[in-house]
Amino acid sequence: MEKAIDINQANLKLLSGAVSVPEYDRSRVRAGIVHVGVGGFHRAHQGFYTDGLMRMGQAEQWGICGICLLERDKKMFDVLESQDGLYTLVIKDPERKERPAVLGAIVEYYLAPSCPRKVIAKMADPSVRIITLTITEGGYNFDAKDNHFKLDDPSVQWDISHPDQPRTVFGYLTAALKKRKAERLPLTIQSCDNIQKNGEVAHRMLAAYIGAAAPDLAEWVEGNVSFPNSMVDRITPVTTEADRAALEETYGVRDRWPVASEAFHQWVIEDDFRLGRPAWELMGAQFVEDVAPYEKMKIGLINGGHSLVGLTGYHKGYGYIDEVMGDPLFVKFLSRYMDREVTPTLDVITGIDLPGYKEQVVRRFSNYLIKDSVYRIIQESAAKIPKFILPTIRTSLEKGGAFRGCVTVVACWYQYLLNELEQGRFDKVDDQMSPLLAERIKAASASGPLEFLRTPSLFGDLAGARRFTDAFLDILDRLQREGIVAVIRHELAHAEAIDQA
Repeated sequence: MEKAIDINQANLKLLSGAVSVPEYDRSRVRAGIVHVGVGGFHRAHQGFYTDGLMRMGQAEQWGICGICLLERDKKMFDVLESQDGLYTLVIKDPERKERPAVLGAIVEYYLAPSCPRKVIAKMADPSVRIITLTITEGGYNFDAKDNHFKLDDPSVQWDISHPDQPRTVFGYLTAALKKRKAERLPLTIQSCDNIQKNGEVAHRMLAAYIGAAAPDLAEWVEGNVSFPNSMVDRITPVTTEADRAALEETYGVRDRWPVASEAFHQWVIEDDFRLGRPAWELMGAQFVEDVAPYEKMKIGLINGGHSLVGLTGYHKGYGYIDEVMGDPLFVKFLSRYMDREVTPTLDVITGIDLPGYKEQVVRRFSNYLIKDSVYRIIQESAAKIPKFILPTIRTSLEKGGAFRGCVTVVACWYQYLLNELEQGRFDKVDDQMSPLLAERIKAASASGPLEFLRTPSLFGDLAGARRFTDAFLDILDRLQREGIVAVIRHELAHAEAIDQA
């Protein structure tokens, strides 16, 4: 093979024979969006939607200015700066043969710690009408116990004392909003993080910071800044050296930080933008008045389904989600969970073919090219299970519905933690709440499994729900005596007997 071609603006014509490249004039694109947190998901999702519009001849005024907020992001900053903001999206789908595409929606880029004043000025620029965020749940700086803003965080305290040299997103936004207030420039701040009611969370956390750092700004923000909720979905695995090598060897393209994703993508957004927005609906985004029913659907079917597949698959010894999905017994268990437990708890969801959506869940999880690890899904279960699994249990208890699939997830999580404790590996449990989990598992090991459920920060008052605790003990006992396959077979037989009664 001839020498691979580096990806940058000057080389786009040389690359066009091998991969899809932007044919629009990037020199004419102006940044109307500032995005904080340029990672893989942003590039595979919002960057994909916006580049797609530009390929349609739309959105010249909606280019993206990317902001790397943290010093540890310098590596990605250096890569994208050297590539003129260009990067390759490789869609991994066994059913669709697509050429990789070079995307060009990111037209400016800053490493915030190196130029804080420039970042503040950019956020306050009149051409910028939307600031979007993918800063992960931790970036919103709320206490998991009570969801309150952590005002005593050292970086937050630094920002309050050094408003022109901020370190957190709240310090940057507040400094920019002061300038926008002076110029009477409204703004939309849109979270694109995988958090329920993400716009409301962003609003609440920023308001708490402003209340302490710049109280005179609070009233203007309430009247001039919108925070639309959105629901985002696209499986985007971490970029690997194999991804880089495959792109270079197969297509002759040298991209130091490509991004891979599945073909599926979804974006549901509340249509509340103060100074206009891109026509993302032309790329398949759905604009709605209330995103909550769509979030509830995704949380139960996708996120909860992932936890079910990951935690049950762990106990069978599977390493990847697609391997679990290669076992018909586990697929049947997932489908039963979606149909009989989650679906009855959902609200009316306009514009969604629910049976088709659930079939798509099975196909997505079965994608062997994504190689999504079981271990990744098990990580941070202390944050996932209370949000993704327990709401279905609570609703089913209230309505008299089925919930034993959900309880199986809880039992599998408990047994996973117990295994790690007994084998002296608890320090390997990847969870921000691992100190609490270790304490509670040790207590349960001494006093019995129900002691684990008596953890209000995880389970609330569910330990007092006899139907739940009885099911938990029954499933856990069978898991410990006979293994996960016996559990699933018993639960499926039990469910079929109820259906036939």
